[in-house]
Amino acid sequence: MKAVWILLLTIALSLTSPQVVAAETADSSSWVDRVEQWYGRHMNYATVTALMAVESSFIPFPSEIIIPPAAYVAAADDNPMTVPGVVLFGTLGALLGALVNYLLSLWLGRPIVYAFADSRIGRLLLLSGDKVRKAEDYFNQRGKVSTLIGRLIPAIRQLISIPAGLARMPLGSFMLYTALGASVWNMLLALLGYLAHGNKALIHQYSRELSILLAVLFLVFILYLIVRHVILQKKKSAEG
Repeated sequence: MKAVWILLLTIALSLTSPQVVAAETADSSSWVDRVEQWYGRHMNYATVTALMAVESSFIPFPSEIIIPPAAYVAAADDNPMTVPGVVLFGTLGALLGALVNYLLSLWLGRPIVYAFADSRIGRLLLLSGDKVRKAEDYFNQRGKVSTLIGRLIPAIRQLISIPAGLARMPLGSFMLYTALGASVWNMLLALLGYLAHGNKALIHQYSRELSILLAVLFLVFILYLIVRHVILQKKKSAEG
């Protein structure tokens, strides 16, 4: 799902201009310029915090299209944001989103959490009982420190706060470990954005090749989803 978000957003921004006059300036402005301009106008500390709160909750939204671009535009001299500020507010947002998962799991309890994960809405949010169980097993095996290490594992990071709530982990410990893990993850992503800004000329030079690569990756991913759907349907038919 993260790949879909990243590819769709990048391709959409590469094909649409932030201004009405984009069609007239398409020859002089690459899609990299338009993506950079869009993020430069819309990305600030408030949006970084809000989007990272969404990303860190049970809603599937990738941090890879939040922190690196924010750090990229923050590295510019004329941007009011700073790269450390992006890390700080991104971590704050991640902590807020994780608290949503933690408190809901604490109040609702295991039966309701698993029932929701396996419900139609849960499946639309890319949840499942198996994913929650995997996160819970990871938490049970490693204890409190799993809320720190789990923040660095893509398949676990958004869900690790759920078993922490189910296990009634002390709130202070949960917030400390979550903040530490989220800050490390955000620093890594921010470093990517900062390095990308340092190689801005190279990115612009190969913008056409990058756009072709993104389009190919998108088509491959769509093909993968179709094949996966067909295989799952055949497996269900065989089981039935």
